[in-house]
Amino acid sequence: MPTTKIAGNDCFYTYEDLGHDDTIVFSNSLGTDLSMWDPVVQLLRQHLNILRYDTRGHGQSTISSDTVTIAELGQDVIALLDLLGIGKVYFCGLSMGGLIGQWLGIHHPERFKKMIVANTAAKIGTAEGWNARIAQVREHGLESILQGTAQRWFTPAFREAHPEVVEAVLEKFCHTSLQGYIANCAAVRDADFRKELPKLKVPTLVISGTADEVTTPLDGEFLAGGIPRSRHVQLEANHLSSMELPAEFAKNVLYAAKNEGDFYLQIYN
Repeated sequence: MPTTKIAGNDCFYTYEDLGHDDTIVFSNSLGTDLSMWDPVVQLLRQHLNILRYDTRGHGQSTISSDTVTIAELGQDVIALLDLLGIGKVYFCGLSMGGLIGQWLGIHHPERFKKMIVANTAAKIGTAEGWNARIAQVREHGLESILQGTAQRWFTPAFREAHPEVVEAVLEKFCHTSLQGYIANCAAVRDADFRKELPKLKVPTLVISGTADEVTTPLDGEFLAGGIPRSRHVQLEANHLSSMELPAEFAKNVLYAAKNEGDFYLQIYN
């Protein structure tokens, strides 16, 4: 799988040109990598070309500084599209990836056909909360917040039914670069699109999880209320809704992309 230099960092990405007319870009959440999209991609690759990448400081992508901004993470996406010579695409980002999507939709609408922003908000959390988390992991490491992370990301029912999935995700979380995690925590802390949502002119699907206490359905309603051409759906899941309910997630993504109701049936048949 290829790696390229973007903004002085080694960006790890996978691009599957499956012969379709359209490409979708997937952007991971804080503390995960591009593999978080595996279940969804399995359902969508028969309909769309797939471009996935690890955000700076995550997975196999490096980070060369102690700070980064959502704007810089968004520019990484544009640079990657330019490198591959891809024009307009669909974009799907979850949590931090959803913040990146908001920035892209506001600043580079000409590059995107539709946006899907999942389990995210115009502003996620408070400065006090993020600063406390940064201090915690800086002193005690990522292992010190494992239990809280599992509770934030997955419903109790999913954790009980799929312990192997949860364990695999948390294992990758523990191997995230501490420098990268802290830098991206600060990027999420400082991002605030509440006043800029009306500038996001790209048609947007907002996905929320009914059990998500990090980015709540009310946050999703606020996004949909502020983005001029948007639709809001809620899935019965926690923060990583794409992993808890991949079939429902993929169904909504494909419907948003293609805007054809019969694609619902093709996912399941």
